[in-house]
Amino acid sequence: LEEITPKPVRDTGNILKQGYLEKRCREHSFFGSEWQKRWCVLNRRTFYYYANEKSKQPKGNFSIEHYSARLAFHLRKDSRKKCCFELICPGKRTYEFTAPSPAEAEDWVDQIQFLLKDLTSLTIPYDEEDEEEPYNDVDSSDSANTTSHNTTLNQDEPNVEMEEDDIYEVLPGEQPNKW
Repeated sequence: LEEITPKPVRDTGNILKQGYLEKRCREHSFFGSEWQKRWCVLNRRTFYYYANEKSKQPKGNFSIEHYSARLAFHLRKDSRKKCCFELICPGKRTYEFTAPSPAEAEDWVDQIQFLLKDLTSLTIPYDEEDEEEPYNDVDSSDSANTTSHNTTLNQDEPNVEMEEDDIYEVLPGEQPNKW
């Protein structure tokens, strides 16, 4: 379970959206409410939820990377069902929320989707199958071997003196350029 170091609301940096939402509890007692009002804060990578907007420490938080956000009218049967949305990630906990209005729920979903699109565009896909040995032109053992190898090759070739101008190959049927 990935944990992010809790930070006070004002220290979360780059707040994109914040406001009160009702968050569905994982464990709720028969007498306790299934939905609890939480001050929620979305920054560039993390979703925080607090007891209220004056709270110094979050009740919880999670990285939104790899999550998806969508409206979820099935979460409630009452008049607020069009205010619901959820954050889903395969293999991780699903977070369910109720916003104050349907428009606010849509705005939360839009903000999160925009952020997720931005996060994926900044991530360069990495495929292990395409992995190659890293290029290293500083490795002393390789450069020593290359030098001695080149020296050996050069010793087998006859010494050919070249004029400074003869650096280009002259193709058959062409006249060499003389300046």
